[in-house]
Amino acid sequence: MEKAITGFESKRLALQGRLDAEKDAAERNRMGQFATPTRLAVAMLRYAGKQLHDSEKVRFFDPAIGTGAFYSALREAFPLNRIEAAVGFEIDRHYGDPAVELWGETGLEIRLADFTEAESPESTERFNLLICNPPYVRHHHIASDQKQRLKLQVKNACGGEFNGLAGLYCYFLGLSHAWMADGGLAGWLIPSEFMDVNYGKPVKRYLLDEVSLLHIHRFDPKDSQFRDALVSSAVVWIRNEPPQAGHEVRFTFGGSLADPKLERLVPVEALRRESKWTRYPVKKDSVVSNEPVLSDFFKIKRGLATGNNNFFILSAEEITQRGFPFGAFKPILPSPRYLKRDEIEGDRNGNPLLDRRLFLLDPPWTEEEIKNEYPTLWEYLENGKKTGIAKRYICRHRAPWYRQERRPPAPFVCTYLGRGDKKVGRPFRFILNDSQATAANVYLMLYPHGPVARALQNRPELKRQFWEYLNEICPRAMLGESRVYGGGLHKLEPKELGNVPAAALADLLPELERPLRAKQVELL
Repeated sequence: MEKAITGFESKRLALQGRLDAEKDAAERNRMGQFATPTRLAVAMLRYAGKQLHDSEKVRFFDPAIGTGAFYSALREAFPLNRIEAAVGFEIDRHYGDPAVELWGETGLEIRLADFTEAESPESTERFNLLICNPPYVRHHHIASDQKQRLKLQVKNACGGEFNGLAGLYCYFLGLSHAWMADGGLAGWLIPSEFMDVNYGKPVKRYLLDEVSLLHIHRFDPKDSQFRDALVSSAVVWIRNEPPQAGHEVRFTFGGSLADPKLERLVPVEALRRESKWTRYPVKKDSVVSNEPVLSDFFKIKRGLATGNNNFFILSAEEITQRGFPFGAFKPILPSPRYLKRDEIEGDRNGNPLLDRRLFLLDPPWTEEEIKNEYPTLWEYLENGKKTGIAKRYICRHRAPWYRQERRPPAPFVCTYLGRGDKKVGRPFRFILNDSQATAANVYLMLYPHGPVARALQNRPELKRQFWEYLNEICPRAMLGESRVYGGGLHKLEPKELGNVPAAALADLLPELERPLRAKQVELL
């Protein structure tokens, strides 16, 4: 690898460091600009070299070239006389102009333009090697009119019907289809979240139906590939040709691209049935199970999104000091890091008995009533208007803007994010809530429903038994339903928590008929 850190690459790395330092980190984050490490770039191009025939000339394309990490790696991995053409796009001249100067005499053509607006080439001018680390721009940073344009362009390019929650990297993947030569190879360094989330379904359909999906290597989330991005990465390899009958996809995990820790071939038909591809290569063969899951017992909702926690969540001391009426507030749980125990007791008013006592502003009155009866609170709300809080997305979709969505107290709450408890190996905590506190969206709220709710009402002792069971759920079962991000951060959505197997809960309620379902579970 020492050979890669010489010549042009040494200059490029110095240039990358200087340009990154000159640019605000928040702006780079918004634009999804995360530089590819040299070691990974070289590994990807060397891998590509093994997939192409030795006599095949290389027409290289990178639609988000930055300072040219992959082009530099191309020159390291391939003899220069094999590189017939090299083209890249860069939308940000802060990086593009210096890159043009750096590579100007080497044959690389850098187009300083928005790749998503570029017209695809004729078939004779397309590329047989596409390598890209596309911008990781989240959907909320993409303007609605731009989304509509991108959706239409992707549909025309590859037939994909992309979801509005898709990140920009998904559109890059779909649009690049029209730039690939027949039989061409592409390697994409992208977030692995597409493998599990709903907006990733059209991406997965594209990978299974429009091209031959060759190999997905997922890096260990604890070994983030980017220092400045909390994202779990995967390298996706495809060939621009129809998939053959009986085709199998190579899934690898951990280690490096060339030397993974785990490996497995998975039939395409199995991938069509599986909603969470990150279960591979660990997952074994599937069977149909009629065992119940948590959603059979609970209606699971994410905690409420206030619109601005600093404005809407106050301590008891702040409420008293400001002279606000306590009738305008409801108790709310603090962040999980402030909960020393997993059991929350309440006082006679239902307020949590915690060192950190917080309350949610949710006045049940009209603005006119507040103005006449509670002038200090009215002034506070008026200040919320002046500072723009009332115009934020969540607030402006409420009527009135300061009323919170309905989230009554739940007897059980589960932490939404977790890295894993080193002592007991639990990435998520179930908390027994014996108070009248609601919870913010850092928690998932579990509301017993149907016969289960009636059983708990008639037999209060079941509440603790249920809670004890919840905390005994195998961490692997929880992790199997969660999604994972860089640094080993796991996240659960309500539906994902609802899919966690819960046969033992049914044993606590023998009078209930077990629900019939067809759920695929893995054979361990």
